[in-house]
Amino acid sequence: MRYDTPSLERWNSRAYDSSFGYVSTQGAPLVDLLDPRPGERVLDLGCGTGVLTAQIAFRGADVLGIDGSAAMIEKALAQYPGMNFIIGDGHDFTVVDPYDAVFSNAALHWMSRDPVAVIASVREALKPGGRFVAEMGGAGNCAELTTAMLTAWREYGLREPDLPWYFPTPAEYARRLEQEGFVVRLLEYFDRPTPLDECPGGAADWVRMFASSVLEGLPPEIVEPLLGRVNELAAPALRRESGWMADYVRLRFAAVRR
Repeated sequence: MRYDTPSLERWNSRAYDSSFGYVSTQGAPLVDLLDPRPGERVLDLGCGTGVLTAQIAFRGADVLGIDGSAAMIEKALAQYPGMNFIIGDGHDFTVVDPYDAVFSNAALHWMSRDPVAVIASVREALKPGGRFVAEMGGAGNCAELTTAMLTAWREYGLREPDLPWYFPTPAEYARRLEQEGFVVRLLEYFDRPTPLDECPGGAADWVRMFASSVLEGLPPEIVEPLLGRVNELAAPALRRESGWMADYVRLRFAAVRR
């Protein structure tokens, strides 16, 4: 089982932890919002290499990490021996015994094939009264990066790429949660400009990491100039004296299963 995201399986887990470690670092406040308690059973959906899964376990919870990438799960098992990690698809995973909470950081927007199915799977994995605490990309996330990509593709006469993510508005996602049997207790929607400190190639490195599927099937000789053009187009909005920034917009929520 895996997520329906062509680029995800090819993520380099070592690069993910080092060059893009902010994915885990920025998730620390979300663990505080989850407030895992000793003895609780928590499922970390889209756990990546397990950094936040381990933080939840450190607070005394019994945690299962699920991710669609075999490479991520392999790295998680190597880094945290004795913890439980499995490969699974967020759209249709099942559990034998329900959990007290489902946690997810920077992963739900990759489960773009059927977001409602993801919410339904989470509901079925929870006890009545169980918590669903997550953060994902919201509407407007990576707008400058995406605009630069689409413009470059158009300038090169290429078909508009299929983007591998889902960035809902707060109203849209709250409605879906409520329709699938949740009560929304907290919903925050905010800008989070994020330094890409380890991206010497600027926006081009971001595309290679997070949207590599859009490069599939392109003539090899145009990939570098195409990505160079993405950098030129994105630079006025996203390049600073201190380095490149990603124009992230986040949607953070806590909901309870009815």
